Amino acid sequence: MMNPRASWLSALAVAAALLGAPSAATSAGPQDYPNQPLKIIVPFTPGGGVDVVARIVAPKLGEALGQSVIIENRGGAGGMLGAASVAQAAPDGYTLLFGTGSTHGTNSSVYAKLNYDPVRDFVPVALVTSSPLVLVVNPSLPVKDVKELAALVKANPSKYNIASAGIGTTPHLSGEIFRLMTDPGMVHVPFNGSAPAMQSALGGHTPIAFIVLSPAVPQVKEGKLRALAVLSTTRSAALPDVPSIVEAGFVGVEADTQLGVLVPAATPKEIVDRLHREIVAILALPDVNERLATLGFVPVASTQAAFASLIGTEIERWRKVIKDAHIKPE
Repeated sequence: MMNPRASWLSALAVAAALLGAPSAATSAGPQDYPNQPLKIIVPFTPGGGVDVVARIVAPKLGEALGQSVIIENRGGAGGMLGAASVAQAAPDGYTLLFGTGSTHGTNSSVYAKLNYDPVRDFVPVALVTSSPLVLVVNPSLPVKDVKELAALVKANPSKYNIASAGIGTTPHLSGEIFRLMTDPGMVHVPFNGSAPAMQSALGGHTPIAFIVLSPAVPQVKEGKLRALAVLSTTRSAALPDVPSIVEAGFVGVEADTQLGVLVPAATPKEIVDRLHREIVAILALPDVNERLATLGFVPVASTQAAFASLIGTEIERWRKVIKDAHIKPE
């Protein structure tokens, strides 16, 4: 029979070994990736364009990686809250951000105290899609095009409000440019995403809205909203009968929403490269292309370097717009 003291020491040694050994999830390196579910942070509320695209990509990415991919909506402050949470996450490839022109373009100029650095704190994986914004109005508004809207607000100073996806977002800044061109007295009403901004326009509370195209498409086709212009130089295939803002005669208001996947800085290159390959392959799938096209999104699938370059360009572009529009940092 084993000596009781020896048995106790043996059990203690086994317990110590088990406690000291890292779990499979925490010890896994790039070669074992992924061995647990992934999480995509969408920095806006459900139902908006960013959320819609993320929910198209997520299940396909899960199939490719052999793990579930969970969407977590963390809206607020023009995407700043969600972006900051990813910047502070472990750089292990399990927490991804669906970044936008707000999180990685406008926010650095809009917020005086941005709690993340859009360049230093992230590694770009791939630019996923691009889509123009759209100017919509409640059908009760007696206007059929942008010139009629401009005439209406000029004739009724400070009477109308504009809804957007939030302070500092590209829809907000496009709305600011339009406001300065027409009626500086119009009040901007920010929401935590394009979906709630659209709901406000549908209800007539803020009868004018600048939002991303995708959630507006079905509402426009059903006649619940009237699209006056897509904010691009050309028309969108999703709403071919709607003129571009340039056609409408308002040059300078053009803006789009560019969505891309990023991960925290210091994420191993092997993991970043794996995610990039899988996302590019997903965007080449015919069913994904078809779904995105019906929503007004164009698949991009850029290289990591091209995405990084775009971020720098967008930061500088919107910094100038914000300065020219005299928008003070929050």
